[in-house]
Order: sequence, then C-alpha cells, then structure tokens
Amino acid sequence: MRVHLGCDHAGLELKSHLTAWLTDNGYQPVDHGPFLYDALDDYPVFCLRAAEGVAADRAAGLDSLGVVIGGSGNGEQIAANKVEGVRAALAWSEQTAALAREHNDAWVVAVGGRMHPLEEMTRLVEVFLTTEFSGDERHVRRIGQMAAYEKTRELPPLPASALDA
Repeated sequence: MRVHLGCDHAGLELKSHLTAWLTDNGYQPVDHGPFLYDALDDYPVFCLRAAEGVAADRAAGLDSLGVVIGGSGNGEQIAANKVEGVRAALAWSEQTAALAREHNDAWVVAVGGRMHPLEEMTRLVEVFLTTEFSGDERHVRRIGQMAAYEKTRELPPLPASALDA
C-alpha cells in the first residue's frame, strides 16, 4: 500500500520517523514534504499534495491512504478535505483512528505532532492503516450523501425526525 505523507514544521520529526516505520512495515511511503525545517512554512502546500496523491492513486485503482501532520492536525485535516473525493479525519485516540476508516472510509488521517508522544502517534497511524471500512449500509448511505452534496451542492432531504410537527 502506498501512503502519502505531508506536514508542516511541527510534523517534520514525526514524518521522518513514519517514513522509516512505513518502509520497515511493508508500506510504500510517498513524501510530499517538507524536507527541511522552516518555522514559517505553510501546511496546505504539503497536505494538499498528499491528499491529491491519494485521490490520484485511488482513481487509478491503487491501494493508497494518506497521513498529514501538524501541531494539532486540525488545519492539515481541513486542507486535505479540500481535495475532491477525499475524506480526512483527525485522530486523537486509537478509537478515533479506527472509526475514521471503519465508519467513514477516510482516506487520510491527520495527527497532531504536538499532541502525543511519538510512539502514540505511530500507533494511531498504524490503527488507521490496518482498519478496513465496514461497508455497513448506514455508513455507505452517509458517505453517499456527502459525495452527492460535494458534486451538486444540494442538501439531502430532511428525515421525518427533523420536520416540525
């Protein structure tokens, strides 16, 4: 499996560690940068490229996921979600990492380089990469609603529970 990586200065150490960890564990890392520390770098430059890489691989039928890393992971997740078709999720626990794949079929995980020790963040990435999408009908339906909205910008109809009595 290919794993696209992007970060900012706050994620540089983790990205370097993950590149080696991914290789050691049979993954093919694709590093979109940065490659040198710059305290003023802009995470969208790198995270958008990582998400674009995942989207292109998947469009070509390849098995691919992504990891974006920043201080908190929030901005990196937002950037990755701007790429059409990509669902990026912020993981702060093993459960959120697993649910991102299991329920949301997320293709990119965002982690905060300043939020967890290196070993814990590596474990979050490992859980994300090894968890499969459940394929449950309710999750497929919800993902379909988001995909339709992304293309048409038409809101899904309200369910009966949301209608005023």
